[in-house]
Amino acid sequence: MVMQDRYWQAIVANDTAYDGKFYYAVKTTGIFCRPSCKSRLPKRENVRVFHDRQEAVAEHYRPCKRCRPDGIRLPDEEWIELIADHMKEDYAEPLTLSVLAEHFYASVYHLQRTFKRVKGVTPLTYLQQLRIEAAQRLLIETDKPVNVIGAQVGIANAAHFATLFQKKTGFTPSEYRQTSTI
Repeated sequence: MVMQDRYWQAIVANDTAYDGKFYYAVKTTGIFCRPSCKSRLPKRENVRVFHDRQEAVAEHYRPCKRCRPDGIRLPDEEWIELIADHMKEDYAEPLTLSVLAEHFYASVYHLQRTFKRVKGVTPLTYLQQLRIEAAQRLLIETDKPVNVIGAQVGIANAAHFATLFQKKTGFTPSEYRQTSTI
């Protein structure tokens, strides 16, 4: 099927209105997706468009693990690990429950409840722990000011960063740096 501009625009815009109307595959990765997939935008010349999933599979493309164009849901544990891995990679970004839910095709409520059941903590608590661990490494390995480290790990408000750090570690960031470098 020839890729028309409207298909390309749907892919660029992650347009959910086109989900089920066509699928696109990326030649360089061997993966096919829904138009609404939040994966990185491929080069247009590497994209093929299919009317249905079966055409993409017949051409030896694999379904994307992010948008699940094959309609098969991941087991909760595997799905939550994908979310946790995403959080580990992008902890410094402004990740909210709404952003994660949209990115991983779920309601806020379902993501929150499932994450807590699988991981034992809420996504926010998990994200805060990732940020504090990164801050601990930076406090030991660099001499950057505390407020810069806070912003670097995704907590731009210096007072909030210091309060959260102390709550999680029992030390202020400055105390932690001093006791860890002795």
